Amino acid sequence: MSYVNEVYEMLQKKHPYEAEFLEAAKRILDSLTPIVDANEDLYRRNALLERFVEPERIVSFRVPWTDDQGKNHVNLGYRVQFNSAIGPYKGGLRFHPTVNQSILKFLGMEQILKNSLTGLPIGGGKGGADFDPHGRSDAEVMRFCQSFMTELYKYIGKDVDVPAGDIGVGGREVAYLYGQYKRITNLYEGVLTGKGLSFGGSLARPEATGYGLIYITEEMLRAAGEELKGKSVVVSGSGNVAQYAIQKAQERGALVLSCSDSDGFIYDPDGIKLDLLFEIKQKRRGRIREYAEKAPRSEYHAGEKPWSVKCDIALPCATQNEINGEDAKKLLKNGCTVVAEGANMPSDEEAIDAYLAAKILYMPAKAANAGGVAVSALEMSQNSERLSWSFEEVDSRLKDIMVNIYRNVSAASEKYAHKGNFVIGANVAGFEKVAAAMLAQGLV
Repeated sequence: MSYVNEVYEMLQKKHPYEAEFLEAAKRILDSLTPIVDANEDLYRRNALLERFVEPERIVSFRVPWTDDQGKNHVNLGYRVQFNSAIGPYKGGLRFHPTVNQSILKFLGMEQILKNSLTGLPIGGGKGGADFDPHGRSDAEVMRFCQSFMTELYKYIGKDVDVPAGDIGVGGREVAYLYGQYKRITNLYEGVLTGKGLSFGGSLARPEATGYGLIYITEEMLRAAGEELKGKSVVVSGSGNVAQYAIQKAQERGALVLSCSDSDGFIYDPDGIKLDLLFEIKQKRRGRIREYAEKAPRSEYHAGEKPWSVKCDIALPCATQNEINGEDAKKLLKNGCTVVAEGANMPSDEEAIDAYLAAKILYMPAKAANAGGVAVSALEMSQNSERLSWSFEEVDSRLKDIMVNIYRNVSAASEKYAHKGNFVIGANVAGFEKVAAAMLAQGLV
């Protein structure tokens, strides 16, 4: 039995009920087979894969809080500190009812490789709670965040673990978390990223994931002798990633036809109107169906996803497993030739198999959406230097990082698989650096 299969069987026995983690681990381990086979003796002697697939530390804790009616609640909070071989743990906090240890381990394992791909000195981690901030008042969210940080602060720090936002954790939540950290520790340091500009945040951070997604998509197209201008684009989601991917794609001359939320999607044949989208989502935190009420030629499709819309490029920017095998077949049938992932693992295994079989340009999330964590790391640098860089400087550094990610992923795909298999390319390119650091540091 191969080393990869042995390690995966070990994981199945140890964690039989962690379906999301096992799915992610299998995908990653399978894609690492070429580099593992080439270095099997070295990796076996050092138990490298056994260490790579297990977090260095998992912290779980209860989060008690009181709502506006005086009712008491208790949620579960977590921090998965997965791998610090190349730097302090770095990864978002997610507040959502579906959060559990399995999901956070899968996200944390992906984060290790994503962070490595940026070329910046950051390790991998993830955290959050099974709390839903939607429909809660600012006061309720503040009380929850303060209770959450009252336990989490013991395990984080600017040189130890630097969380950021994720689903359900935006600027409001990060600010409350940071305020409580500062209150407890009496430290004004860059312990969280995605902060407000008035207290250490970075310009271009809200735009970073969406802009980075477009920059790497442009690199894929350029290498294929094409350009983004004139292409039709379907986007899912309507949060920061989707909004700023739409903005940058439109700046580059693409026609963006859709966006969505958990209730359904909007199709606008004239192209998504950004001012209207920003007004609904940023100013009022409204639902995407409101867009159709103000854009006469647009259509709202309740309870549906946008993958049946004819397009050249698909940018899934909503959530994990939002594209299944049938969705992928619809995209391919309708002429889609490029898929770049703005969300974390939005395509399931059948969908990825369909992309690879069709030999379209497919860039997985750990490379395509790395712009967010890259600018988070740049925020850490600015905090350390007590400086604030201009939007243009941050954006320029972001673009350089995304171009380098594409080049490294492409080179690794040629070396270990075949040109254009960016799934293997992304995993191997990220893993090589982490593996080298783990081997150098000994059995820890």
